[in-house]
Amino acid sequence: MKEFDIAIIGSGPSGAMAAYHAAKKGKKVVIIEKEKLPRYKTCGGGLVYRGRINLPFSIEEVVEKEFYELEVFFEKSPHFFTAKRNEPIISMVMRDSFDQFLVNKALEQGAHIIEQTTMEGLVKSENGLLIKTSGGDIKCKYLIGADGALSQTAKFGGWKESRKLIPALEFEVKVPENDFIRLSKNVRFDVDAVPDGYAWCFPKNGHLSLGVCTLKKQRIDLKKYYKDYLKKLEIKEILESEVHGFQIPVGQRKDVFSKDRIFLSGDAAGFADPLTAEGISNAILSGELASKAIVNNFENEKAAANAYRQLLDQRILSELNSSTFIAFICYAQPAIRNMLLSKYGQKGCEILTDIFMGKKAFPDDLKNKIKKRVPLLKFI
Repeated sequence: MKEFDIAIIGSGPSGAMAAYHAAKKGKKVVIIEKEKLPRYKTCGGGLVYRGRINLPFSIEEVVEKEFYELEVFFEKSPHFFTAKRNEPIISMVMRDSFDQFLVNKALEQGAHIIEQTTMEGLVKSENGLLIKTSGGDIKCKYLIGADGALSQTAKFGGWKESRKLIPALEFEVKVPENDFIRLSKNVRFDVDAVPDGYAWCFPKNGHLSLGVCTLKKQRIDLKKYYKDYLKKLEIKEILESEVHGFQIPVGQRKDVFSKDRIFLSGDAAGFADPLTAEGISNAILSGELASKAIVNNFENEKAAANAYRQLLDQRILSELNSSTFIAFICYAQPAIRNMLLSKYGQKGCEILTDIFMGKKAFPDDLKNKIKKRVPLLKFI
């Protein structure tokens, strides 16, 4: 039987960075991955700058494109905003090469990886955990579930589903050269191109990542809105197209994020941003925080759990709560949103851009400040 200090389920950004930081501190760490790396991962692949600067090394070699300007459109509205920065607001990555790169960094620190192995069960004890896998049993002191929206770790760990999961479609698309040149200059978001949601256009190397999502849990024909989005972008011909459907957890779990030596991070915990549905930056950060809490309190399970919660409160959860309120106004209250945009639109765009750049955080009293400016919100 193989034994480790920390086992991590999932080799995405959260799992890889948890492994990196724990291995760097001398812990014996293993990543358990159900597929063979590199593997395709459904994702828009837009890494905001705050996520990039949280990494302790350069990722330049796996960045496909960098964008120093973004555009935000609003359907059937005159509102249009741009933001420019000296550093890349969004860096485009393909998740197969990006995830492999991060895992390699963890391996360089001494972490191990077991590929093409699935988690099949979990046995808890006072002294540690026994993970049942398709490749045999693995014993560990702590377990980090970084296995995404469909987390098996959460299932076997005893969590009931309490996250808000929203549907999205992503299309990897090749278009004629003229269209590609025209659409590859900036990152673009189109709010309300989907009811209670948005569409995006992310240029990559030689192709576009186009997507549609709704931030409201509902039955919806996303393919219809994707076809409408193609018309909006004036794309008349598709040379190649590959579609992927997925769910994004934009609401964190309602109970706890760790119990019985099991810690959840990234999408498994529900840390994608409720306003943009971007999840890579908080996946990177939460993986690091889980690792830090465990390593610094290795001999005390309760202290490790408490430390993780405190770190999440300080670094992630307060911002998610503020973002949830903004998302509610943006998608569920369009009349109020448009009124705010007419008065504070560009200023708000600049503030949000600074937040995603990692230059500032959401104010703690953001909700109260907005309610003071919009009395109607007091009754919502």
